[in-house]
Amino acid sequence: MPAPAARRRPLVALLVVLTVAAGAALHAFQPWKAFTTTTVNEALPPAAAAPTAPGPPGTTPVPGTAGPVDLARGDFVSHEHTTTGTARTVRLAGGAGTVLRLEGLATSEGPDVRVYLSREDAEGAERNLGEGAVELGGLKGNRGDQNYAVPAGTDLSAYRSAVIWCERFSVSFGAADLTPRRSAA
Repeated sequence: MPAPAARRRPLVALLVVLTVAAGAALHAFQPWKAFTTTTVNEALPPAAAAPTAPGPPGTTPVPGTAGPVDLARGDFVSHEHTTTGTARTVRLAGGAGTVLRLEGLATSEGPDVRVYLSREDAEGAERNLGEGAVELGGLKGNRGDQNYAVPAGTDLSAYRSAVIWCERFSVSFGAADLTPRRSAA
């Protein structure tokens, strides 16, 4: 008959393996995020110093007044998780750049969730981001209004949707087709 310590070794090894596996599963799935919410309420970024318009000789120049310009917008459709809200690409006043603005966003939290511009439409982005997708950063919160800087030089006409994408599981939470605005120049 084996000694008591020898009988416990396989049990201890099994407990170690189960503990490591449980830790890995918790790290990968982060199940607590199904019960948490992070709300972000960012305002549209302020304009850069707007160029001044020259006036008649002897007068003080008047600062430019051009406000932000909506370039495209669309409403989110749900994919792996219920996702609602609006996505807008906005050229900021005074040449301060372009942002993707998420307004009224409501989705699930998850591990390693990111925001992308995709060349795929919202339906196609459900399966994959497609070649040439541009990552704008990690999702700041699963509720509210938030801004993501679009890299300078990005040709927005080449991108058809904004996508909330989980890197860890390669799934889209939701996407919004970006329909160009008629008044956008």
